[in-house]
Amino acid sequence: MSPTTKRFSAVEAFLFPLVLLLLFYVLLIRPAQRRQKAQVNLQSSLVAGRQVMLTSGVFGTLTDVSDPDRASVEIAPGVVIEVARAAVASMIDEPGDDVIDDAPAADDKVVLDKRDDEGV
Repeated sequence: MSPTTKRFSAVEAFLFPLVLLLLFYVLLIRPAQRRQKAQVNLQSSLVAGRQVMLTSGVFGTLTDVSDPDRASVEIAPGVVIEVARAAVASMIDEPGDDVIDDAPAADDKVVLDKRDDEGV
């Protein structure tokens, strides 16, 4: 063995895989569990009359959620489709909620540069 070769101790050899497993859990497994729990909570809180967005990006109003596996969604006046409950990606805020609009109005002046317009 050459004098520059470093040998790992038994503790270092045990710690390295342990740290990798911990990182794997924190970065991959835990976030997936949180997403799954949020999806289960969403599925259990579905009620008729709520605005929803499906996983396909279609927006509509829930009309029937009595079946444990399916939901009926009205996507246009008189057009009702039946989808899997798991296809409901999110519920839209209640109609009475205030919507905050941060976009500037058309007549608002947008300042891109704070320097004087004169002589620059």
